[in-house]
Amino acid sequence: MNLTDPVRVIKGIGEKTEKDLNRMGILTVGDMIHHIPRTYDMFEGPIPISNISEGNVAALEASVVSSVQAKQVKNLKIISCRVQDSSGTIQLTWFNMPFLRNKLRMGYHFIFRGKVVRKNGVLVMDQPKIYTREEYINKMNMLQPIYELTSGITSNTIAKAVKNAFSEADLPSDYLPKRIIKEYNLVNYKNALKDIHFPKNLEAMKAARTRLVFDEFFQFTLALQALKEKKTVWNNEYVIKEKKECERFIKELPYSLTKAQIKVWKEIKGDITGPSTMNRLIQGDVGSGKTILAALALLMTALNGYQGSLMVPTEVLAKQHYESLTGLFAEYGVKIILLVGSMTAAEKRKAYEKIKSHEVDIIVGTHALIQEKVEYDNLALAITDEQHRFGVRQREALSGKGTHPHVLVMSATPIPRTLAIILYGDLDISVVDELPANRLPIKNCVVDTGYRNTAYKFIAKEVAAGRQAYVICPMVEESEAIEAENVIEYTEKLKEGLPSDILVEFLHGKMKPNEKNDIMERFASGEIKVLVSTTVVEVGVNVPNATVMMIENAERFGLAQLHQLRGRVGRGKYQSYCILVSGSNGKETKERLEILNHSNDGFYIAGEDLKLRGPGDMFGIRQSGDMEFRIGDIYNDSEVLLKANEAAKSLTQQEVEQLLESNPGLADKIVNYDMGTL
Repeated sequence: MNLTDPVRVIKGIGEKTEKDLNRMGILTVGDMIHHIPRTYDMFEGPIPISNISEGNVAALEASVVSSVQAKQVKNLKIISCRVQDSSGTIQLTWFNMPFLRNKLRMGYHFIFRGKVVRKNGVLVMDQPKIYTREEYINKMNMLQPIYELTSGITSNTIAKAVKNAFSEADLPSDYLPKRIIKEYNLVNYKNALKDIHFPKNLEAMKAARTRLVFDEFFQFTLALQALKEKKTVWNNEYVIKEKKECERFIKELPYSLTKAQIKVWKEIKGDITGPSTMNRLIQGDVGSGKTILAALALLMTALNGYQGSLMVPTEVLAKQHYESLTGLFAEYGVKIILLVGSMTAAEKRKAYEKIKSHEVDIIVGTHALIQEKVEYDNLALAITDEQHRFGVRQREALSGKGTHPHVLVMSATPIPRTLAIILYGDLDISVVDELPANRLPIKNCVVDTGYRNTAYKFIAKEVAAGRQAYVICPMVEESEAIEAENVIEYTEKLKEGLPSDILVEFLHGKMKPNEKNDIMERFASGEIKVLVSTTVVEVGVNVPNATVMMIENAERFGLAQLHQLRGRVGRGKYQSYCILVSGSNGKETKERLEILNHSNDGFYIAGEDLKLRGPGDMFGIRQSGDMEFRIGDIYNDSEVLLKANEAAKSLTQQEVEQLLESNPGLADKIVNYDMGTL
């Protein structure tokens, strides 16, 4: 069996399963083997009933102390009973499993394992699995893989397919030079692939994951080096002269630029008026004022008779930037146009004509800016906002629309400088590390789930005062479909907890783009008062009227991502608040969240996150949206990233040639490296 064979050749995979796997992007045997578990289920020792906590999976060793109760709710047959150990009792509930009535006899003793939830103010265990003591001991401390799924596919289906593939497939040999494997204490590649799926213990899993993360970062660094070698420092073909209007523009702003903004503006001016083409990243915390710097660069470009473009990740954000820039530049004679995917064919044709004939100076839009049909006239400046949402190739596609235009990219992702230099190695880096003086600091609080109803009352009070709120649900389940169900279910629960006249809507990843746009536009306009969402709101829209950010199960997110989410509020003149609801009372969780509670500085938070989480911390939700590699995470695996970068740079030219010669597929992989959302 070859890795390039269709996934159907694996024993046990029929036509329907193949179609379901294909929908997930698993087309070949190789794709199947490289479909890495997203986390693991570890069977830990039973704990006393008195020690259980909401939201956690626990194992209890207890005796049945009540008869089984049964009831029918719509299509659900629900049975329940009470169990007891020396520390207390708890109710267990099962759905559509009436046959268990014969097993759950009074006085019988089992180990029950399931998720603890709160219902009507009381902790219960839903759908626990039942084990004899011997059965459970055999499973203890074993790691069971849990995979990303789609409807029709279970983790068990994937695990069986991977086992069958391993037994018959010709696995790839190790391609790294032996000296690097030895120097960085890496496990063999074949063993790493097997151990990432079916580790004997936690140590074996961590060693396997470290090896695969190392490989991913190593190949990325080689790709970036190749990119740098290809990249020429071009002579500045669009020398942009300073204009008095720009100074006037700065003076007429309703606020003063910060020292950090002035410093970065000088760096941008130095680039675009200098001898070489600008290739610069502006890294700035949420709300630090990067957008006004982009506006200044666009204004100066337009006043010099050239075109400039601004590419952003969502249509709602593009429309907001378009309206904002139109207002800012009204008296300077600068013409601006919007170009987004949802426009009609006729609207797009008209826009293309205006862009080509230079009837417009600034073009604001989404990926539509890099479509083949778009022809610019003297595109001198290409800006991408929210850089971590665009690929390197998309950035190159935009700059490729002109003859070596100046490139400016912006990111609100707070990455420590040591990592940023590696990840954005082809760019000069500017940092806006100061917030405007008129910004009211966000007031934070970390609370447990018992505070939820009080939080709802606070949200209702803010809405009554004319404000709006976000409520974030974490993506904790195995598929987008279940994620959508969670958000919808939570929205219904929230509606019950808020006055009936407050319009509450939801947003999740399974919705169509036009549905998401509609919801975000209605929230931005103030029609929707409370938005329940997954992390899709991290990037998207500026709503100065939103003053409350409530994040459920905050312990499941990385601190840097929590900070990004928090940055959705605090954008207007009103006092804003961030409520972090934690479902865990653990000491480490409290320590982590307290960092966020006492600081609004994204760079400090990112640094502390690195210290606390450490490399290889896999049991939590990854930082989503921030440099999304397939396996690695720049925060959790920062040490591995530094080592892989060091190893790639240590290769001699001869070693690189040998590496590529002995692995023909690797050369293509590096040249066409999928940069993820870098």
